[in-house]
Formats: sequence, C-alpha cells, structure tokens
Amino acid sequence: MMTSLLRRAASSFRSNSEKRHFFAHATHRMEETGLYGCNHLKTPKGFQRFVDEAIERSNELVGYISRMPSSAEIINAMDEISNTVCQVVDSAELCRHTHPDRDFVDEAMKASMRINEYLHYLNTNLTLYNAVLKADQDQTLTSNEAKRVAHDLRIDFEKGGIHLSAEKKDRVSQLNIEIARCCAQYNENIAKDPGHVDIYPASRIPKNLHHLVKPVNRSTSPGQKVNIREKGFRIVTEPSTVSAVLQWAYDDEVRKMTYIKSNSVPRANLGVLDNLIAARHEISQIMGYKSYAEYALNSNMASSPDVVSSFLVELSKTVQPKAFEEFESICKFKREKNGQQDIGLEPWDEAYFTRAMKSSAYNLDFSVVASYFSLTHCIKGLKILVESLFGMKFLNCPLAPGESWHPDVMKMALHHPDEGDLGYIYLDLNCRQGKYPGCAHFAIRGGRRVSKTEYQLPVIALVCNFSKPHNSSIVRLNHSDVDTLFHEFGHALHSLLSRTDYQHFSGTRVAFDMAETPSNLFEYYAWDYRVLKKFAKHYSTGDSIPEKLVESMVGAKKMFSGMELQQQIYYALVDQTLYGDPALRTIDTTSIVADLRKQHTNWEHVKGTHWQTRFSHLLYYGAGYYSYLYAKCFASTIWERVCKEDPLSLETGAAIRTKLLQHGGAKDPAQLLNHLAGDGITRSYQNHGHGGGIVPDITSLCNELNLRR
Repeated sequence: MMTSLLRRAASSFRSNSEKRHFFAHATHRMEETGLYGCNHLKTPKGFQRFVDEAIERSNELVGYISRMPSSAEIINAMDEISNTVCQVVDSAELCRHTHPDRDFVDEAMKASMRINEYLHYLNTNLTLYNAVLKADQDQTLTSNEAKRVAHDLRIDFEKGGIHLSAEKKDRVSQLNIEIARCCAQYNENIAKDPGHVDIYPASRIPKNLHHLVKPVNRSTSPGQKVNIREKGFRIVTEPSTVSAVLQWAYDDEVRKMTYIKSNSVPRANLGVLDNLIAARHEISQIMGYKSYAEYALNSNMASSPDVVSSFLVELSKTVQPKAFEEFESICKFKREKNGQQDIGLEPWDEAYFTRAMKSSAYNLDFSVVASYFSLTHCIKGLKILVESLFGMKFLNCPLAPGESWHPDVMKMALHHPDEGDLGYIYLDLNCRQGKYPGCAHFAIRGGRRVSKTEYQLPVIALVCNFSKPHNSSIVRLNHSDVDTLFHEFGHALHSLLSRTDYQHFSGTRVAFDMAETPSNLFEYYAWDYRVLKKFAKHYSTGDSIPEKLVESMVGAKKMFSGMELQQQIYYALVDQTLYGDPALRTIDTTSIVADLRKQHTNWEHVKGTHWQTRFSHLLYYGAGYYSYLYAKCFASTIWERVCKEDPLSLETGAAIRTKLLQHGGAKDPAQLLNHLAGDGITRSYQNHGHGGGIVPDITSLCNELNLRR
C-alpha cells in the first residue's frame, strides 16, 4: 500500500534545481565505481550515504513543490522525487537478493527499511497531495502523459489514505506495518522451514537425481554390538528439487512423501496468511471498499472483482472438457503401466506420468533437448532476436572495477545504429548459494526525459538460476528454462525500449493486468522453429536443432495444455476468493483452497496439505494473479495477428516496439492493445449496471489450445 506512489510514480523530477546523478554509466571509462555504476556503493556502508542524499534531494523538491509552481513543474518535480527514491529502493532490492557479501546484503536491507519509512512520509504528505490535486484539475496541462501522471498520482495518494482522518491514517499506517511484517515473516518461514523427507534405502532414488539430494544413514541394529548403517537420501523439499523428484522418481511412495511434505510446510504460514488477509481487508474497508480485491482492482483494466470472476468462470467452463479428457488419458496410461484397472490417479502422479507420456508419444529425450540449449547459445539467441526484430545489437560492455557483484555477471548495452545506446542490462544467470532462487527482471533505474536533448537511459538486471550439470562445465538449459529466459527477456525489453517522458510510466510500470503481456508474447519465440534454428546448436557438434525435434517439443507441450491452463485458473480463483469475499473476515484458507480445487479441477484435495503457505504470489499479486491469464489471452492474439506470419521481420518488430513497448504505462492499455492487434483483442464487460471493465477476448487462446466453446 505504502509503496504505490513510489512504484507507480517512479519518475524523475525535472525542476529548475540542480541535477544530481547517482549513476554514471560511461561505457568507455574504466575508473573505479560502485555497484551498478553508483559511486556511493563502493562499500556496504555507501548505502547509508545513498539514502541520505536521496532524502536530502527529495526534501529540496518537497520544499519546491510547497511553493506551488505551475502544474507542469509540480508533475516534473514529483517525478524526480520518485525517480530518486526508486533508485535507492531498486538498487537495495537487487543487492539483497543477489550479492554474495553479507555486509552488502545487510546494509541494503537497512537502506530499504529507511527509504520505506521516508516513503511513508511522502505518501502521507498533504502538501504534495494538494499540489497533485491542483495539477489534476488544471486544464492548462498540454501533455497527455503529464495529465495521466497527475491523475494517477492523485489516485495513488487517495488509495494510500491521504484524505482520511488522523485516527484512520494512524490505523492504516499500523496495518501497513503489519502487512510488511507478514510478508517478511512469510518469506522467512519458507527459508527456515523448506521441509525434508528421508528415503531408505538409497536405491529408491534414481541416479539422475543424486546431485539434488543429500546422503544420510540410519542404524538398522540399534542396541547391538555391531552397528549396521543403512544408506539413504534426504530430499529437501524446496521447489526445484520437488519438481525434479515428482517428474523422475519411479517409486510412487517417494513421490507421495515428497508431494505431501512440500505442500504442508511451513505450517506457521497458515497464521501469517490469515493475518495478512485480515489486515488487507481492514485497510480496504477503511478506504470505503467492500473487499481488498475491489480496492486493488479499481485502477486496472478489469476494474472490479465481478469482472475478473466472470472472466475466470467463463474460461474455467471452456477448458473443463479438454482438461477432463487429458486427466482420463493419464489415468488410462497409469493403469496400463501398473497392470491394474482399479487404480486411481493421485496428485503426485501428474508430473511423473505426463513426462513419461510426452516422452513416449513424441520419442522425446529431455537430455537431448537440453544439449541444444547451452546458456552461451541462448544468450546469442537473445542478441539475434533484437537484431532481427529491431535492427539493434546487444554490445558487451566492460565492467568497471566495483560495478559488478559477482564474477559471473556480464553487462550489455542495447545499441541502435542511429539512436545510439538505449539502455543497459546486467545478466546474472548462474545458480549460486544464497542467491534469489527464481528468475526475475529487476529495475535499477527507469527511463525518463530529462530535457529536450537528454534522456535518462534505463538500467536493469536479468537474474536467473541456471545450474551446471554435475558432470559438465557447460550450463545447458531444459527447454522450460529457455521459455522462462525468454519470458523475463520480454520484461527486459519492455523496460529498455520504453521512451516515456516520466519514470512514473517507464517500462513495466503499467496497469497490473497489462504487465505480463510482453513477457508472455516473447515466450512464443522460444517455441518457434524459425527462431530456434538460428541459435539452438548442439553444444559439442554445433549442429542446429532438427525441425522434427522442435515439432515434437511443441506437440508434447500441447498434450496437457488444458490441465495446465485449468491449474492457473484455479490459482487465480483462490487468490480472488481469499481477497474478494467481504464475508471472509475470519477464514479457513485451507477449506477454501480445497473447495475450489474440487469445483474447478479434476483433483481432490490431499488432507493435511496447504500449498497456499508457499505461494508467495498471494503476497505480491494479492487479488492480481488473474493478470497472468489476461496476459496469456492478449499474447495469443498478438502472436496470431501480428507476429506469427513473419516473427523475425523488422516490420513485426516495429509494430511491437512503436505500438506497445515504447509507451510503457503512458497510454491506456486497452487502446494500446487494440492499436497493435486490431479491434476485438479486448471486450467490455458490463457489471449489471454498476460499471464495467475490460476482459480479453479468449478466441485465439481457445484456437491455440483446441478448446471447444
């Protein structure tokens, strides 16, 4: 809540005051600098000065705004405050998730806490609110983007409770502290209690999983003179290990134990989640909304929980027949393999048998697929993509002393032959202990227009966790990893190619239910043979990936697409229900999860499990998980109408860049989508006379997945 002004208004102030540059990205100078090119961050303690200067500069700008300059100058100054504060927040966020030096991590966490306290001061500052209110009501603002910034800032202030009584403001402040505490505690519990199961004897674990598990042993003759030790393996039930075990462990009891343990820890998060939901619900009621979902969706395309629920239920009904057919096919396959006709299908069977069925139907060897996707070749693929689509190059940049946080990190500049450098990207792609466990796009600095002749170039980091095989020095990616890399690269391009006047709308600072569309669109490039043949080369022979292999990969991907879509719908419905039902003040989240699973999937809930205690999207996407499904629909239509015929042409790239990516959040998202892909990509939904919202057209996605409507 308190971060809404910062995150959305991450724009750089441009007033008549002196400019201060925290970052210096000079690609040809190699003098010593600090992390990310920030001179303050040469040492961990530099974060303290970084925060001090950001607060000092922002206070100057608050004073400037208090004198009520013109509306245009107010918006410029507000944008610079946000730009200044965001650079601290974003740098601290990246550092604490990736830096191997604990001193840097600790100082980054302290900086984050300090700057967020200051952010609360900004978000509750009546002087700033009154200035923004003046700008929002000023008809003399000539820039449409400036008008949009003024309106968004006013909404953000009001969603933060600026208009409330002092008593209610205090309560909102307390609740925001509670929400932050809950989020931190939820993540800390996951880190402290990943869970584990011990498997005996060791022979029950396939050899291809041995690098993921830890040897353990136990006594088989307690109390006797000769102590015989039995060897086994401990499976730590963290997500990547669980995924591998569920796919490859042939022993169904091993899979069952792993599934149940991974979905029943940490139990402490049941209470944490209850408290989080209650705090968000109370805030929404103080703000005058029926539910947190209504509060959160108010400024998105969907506009209301009713619109989202209508969309999700329609999609659920559409996918159900195909998902049921797929479910029955797995049941049949399991019965044939086990030679038993009365055996049922359990949740821990899904990954194992779907992998086996894909391999059998398409003669797929997943290790062979990975041999064509060395990390080096995949990076070349990203370079080929931007050159083919946009006529640009990714140029490797030397890292200045002190700029990097690990020897594996590389830096590239996105360069256009006529426009020059357009932005910078750090790649931190290898797995290492203590690093952020997933894949993510981190902003470091947003783009913004500083003057008629100067543009502040965006700086981002792409962070992944690709590991080397235990018997090789070459990092080879499973194709699911390639898909993830291209997804995050879509976010990166959104940041690098946006050219908004204000950082408030730079890159991925868009409506929540629009943010995932570019990333989902670029996933299609990871599956198209015309793209893959240009970079997917065998790591030892150099041969291009065979077209028949790609056809098999695509076929295997579609085999269970109905069940996969159904699972995403289910997650979104859980998210909407937990945050959307005003009657649920004291709730049993596990009962809700179980009931919705029964209603919207073909699986039964496993007693004693509670996967919602490890589903961090409930923290960061509260009431917004549906946005992934919006994005799938939008991306499917864009691919079909704009990209599919010639995915690597400059014409296709120009359409993606000029009609979508370059605008960030500066224009109405529905208008951008319709301008890019033509009318009909969005539909208006009327909520029984109580207003409406925007939902995606699902036709292209249904055609792609062979769903009958």
